[in-house]
Amino acid sequence: MSESHYLDHDEQSVLIVMTSGPSTPHRCATPFFLGALLASMDADVRIFFTMEGVNLVKRGVAENLVAMEGGKRVIDFMRDAKAAGVKLHLCLPALPGYKMDQKTDIIDEVDECSSGGALADLVLSCDKVLCF
Repeated sequence: MSESHYLDHDEQSVLIVMTSGPSTPHRCATPFFLGALLASMDADVRIFFTMEGVNLVKRGVAENLVAMEGGKRVIDFMRDAKAAGVKLHLCLPALPGYKMDQKTDIIDEVDECSSGGALADLVLSCDKVLCF
């Protein structure tokens, strides 16, 4: 492939499916770091929280979670990703299973609460899908 292929990011879209949560903190920073990096390279990046990943957007969780001892808080990685243009989606059908209320328990950084159908649409429409 030519070098220009790697430099042309105008039409690239990336979906990161975030299934990891507080039980595996070592997996909870890289998706946001990578998302911010890709967004800074002009990719349209969306992170979709599902399964245990929904716990990361519960108030108080990411604010008190680090991927490694002495490291930056996960909420700070999330905020860096948001500042770079990453959109955060939350799987609405998963909330009851984690005893979370959409109106009171979700951090402000979440852009959209979405259905499972929305996740399927994103999977089919994005150029790349990554799972963490």
